[in-house]
Amino acid sequence: MEPRVIASKKEFTLKGLFLQWEWLLVLLMMAVFILNMNLSEYFLDYNNLRDATMGFLDKAFIVLPMVFIILMGDIDISVGSIVALSSVIMADLYNHGVPMELAVVICLAVGALCGWINGMLIVRFKELSSVIVTLATMIIYRGIAYILLEDQASGNFPSWFKFLGWDYVGGIPFILIAFALAVAIFAYLLHKTTFGRKVYAIGNNPMAALYSGVRVDRIKVIVFTLAGLMAAVTALFLTSRMGSTRPNIATGYELEVIAMVVLGGISTAGGKGRMIGAILAVFLIGFLRYGLGLVNVSAQSLLIILGLLLIVAVAIPQLKMRVGAGRKTT
Repeated sequence: MEPRVIASKKEFTLKGLFLQWEWLLVLLMMAVFILNMNLSEYFLDYNNLRDATMGFLDKAFIVLPMVFIILMGDIDISVGSIVALSSVIMADLYNHGVPMELAVVICLAVGALCGWINGMLIVRFKELSSVIVTLATMIIYRGIAYILLEDQASGNFPSWFKFLGWDYVGGIPFILIAFALAVAIFAYLLHKTTFGRKVYAIGNNPMAALYSGVRVDRIKVIVFTLAGLMAAVTALFLTSRMGSTRPNIATGYELEVIAMVVLGGISTAGGKGRMIGAILAVFLIGFLRYGLGLVNVSAQSLLIILGLLLIVAVAIPQLKMRVGAGRKTT
């Protein structure tokens, strides 16, 4: 009787490489570029493509920790409200005499605190799902922002603050450089550290992970805190680009962020997916929105297209599983 061999890694095959979800996203990206090239002669202009990243990369910072959250089988729909609250508190403090540098630090601290509160509520009240907890905090955080500013706008920031959203370093938008650095950090954390492996373990089976010695609650609190922190980073870039803030900024950001993560191949059931897929989805949706905006396609039409892409993203893995199960039975 031959000994049983258990492989820790899947055997590499060229067919398996090109059947990965990320290659479908690459093909979709190519299709988006071809479509937009035919719709507008201005789409392929380098300066336009470069500057277009300023319009959609602010929310992309939240995508990075959202990958971790969904990999754990959870969700956070309060991130848009955290963006608004962090931005409003920063502006309010500055307009009451606090130095802008300190207001920026407080903005980041407020975002991290909001995320920490989300994580603590989720691990303390396990009978409540993360969607219920973050739905409640979404309302609370946005409500506090409205209490502070009501329906007013706040701005008059110092000139150097505009650098975050509008300036370049070596001809490259500063926000693009900052996002690339953030991607490198989060991708390394997810794919090259024990922390990332524990996130996958929690998503696959939280009880098994717990009995294997993984501190599930601690990791969840850390991940949700990171989500709050990156929401505050988004608040900095968004406020800088707008030049002012209001309590209703970033409305709907949570849905767009979740859409990017799911389209990137991150399983909503947890435990499956890679960071590269979510990054590709960010640029896919961003350039699709930019290209169709050049020809005045309505926002409602863009939502329909995004909804169709999400259905495809969820349906294809299910179809693959059914086809695989059918072959095994035969």
